[in-house]
Amino acid sequence: MGYVNTTAVWSEYRHHFPAAEHLIYLHHAGVAPLCRRAAEAIHHLADDCLLYGSYHYEEWMETYAGLRAAAARLINAVPEEIALIKNTSEGVSTVARGIDWRPGDRVVAFQEEFPANYFPWKKLEDRGVKVEWLSVFATIEEIDRAARGARLLAISFVQYLSGYRSDLTAIGEICQRHGCFFFVDAIQGLGAFPVDVRKAHIHALAADGHKWLLGPEGCGVLYIQRDLQDSIEPVEFGWTNVANYNDYASRDMALRPDAGRYECGTLNTVGCFGLRAAIEFLLEVGIDRIAAHVQKLGDQIADGVRAKGYEVLGTRTPSSGAGIVSFRKEGIDSRLIVRDLKERNIIAGPRQGWVRTSPHFYISPDDIGKLIAALP
Repeated sequence: MGYVNTTAVWSEYRHHFPAAEHLIYLHHAGVAPLCRRAAEAIHHLADDCLLYGSYHYEEWMETYAGLRAAAARLINAVPEEIALIKNTSEGVSTVARGIDWRPGDRVVAFQEEFPANYFPWKKLEDRGVKVEWLSVFATIEEIDRAARGARLLAISFVQYLSGYRSDLTAIGEICQRHGCFFFVDAIQGLGAFPVDVRKAHIHALAADGHKWLLGPEGCGVLYIQRDLQDSIEPVEFGWTNVANYNDYASRDMALRPDAGRYECGTLNTVGCFGLRAAIEFLLEVGIDRIAAHVQKLGDQIADGVRAKGYEVLGTRTPSSGAGIVSFRKEGIDSRLIVRDLKERNIIAGPRQGWVRTSPHFYISPDDIGKLIAALP
């Protein structure tokens, strides 16, 4: 990945994150603080609704369109391929339940996934689908062998605990060569590292807004390649799935001609205001600049905790490292470490016996130094 120079990117944009004035926030893989632009957009809609109700409804419609356009730009898609959803789980389930599976179909999935990208594929076994489980650390050769004859492969861009960043381009090439549908759960990487759905031959992708995208909870995006939308049925059906949804008297159930067909009913309008502002802000900063700094912060954490006798989960390389670094020390409960850090206004997360840290691009190297110094 060719990163550009990121000199002082954190100091240039730190004022957009008031949380940094009193916290060293290293929990973006959990729930991130809102960036200032997102909070201002949310406040704007709340105040407007307080004073005017839906009088400015046209602005709501423009915001939905603007969010689709911003999300499409972020992943090199087109707005017609973006649906606005509640969360990543809804996106995964839409694909997993919307395909017309046949008994004997085979799916390749990964054992160490977050449950949102595990349970929907496991549930397909009830329909006679065979799921072949690999490790997220499987080699490209192992993935290639498993993908032969598979109908779909589903993987996370970044694994939620180890921070292992998958080579989407290499996996996408495998899926293209074998005629395998390629699905990506992007929530732990989108907003921090570049994603190009065309280059990586990704057919569908889902992500929520409240982690690396720096937006609110309960609002996310689902990408489904335009020419594949007719092969994935909506799993929820309401009044806005259909093409003539603005005509309340119509009983025509023909679907919308784009990814809007996966939107079932009223959208999370306040969330859409916030998420649009957040994504547009990230695009302004530049994902390449963000990625380079996040990678350096992760490397700094990994090197620093090892020097203090901690075990780091996984192996970081320039191509596989991401913003998540998990570590532990024998004889010390990770939950107590997280609690003690919180008392020092350093925010991390306890995950399965590990301390999980996840800094975003406005975090400084000095912040990481304070984390290292505070560890027992």
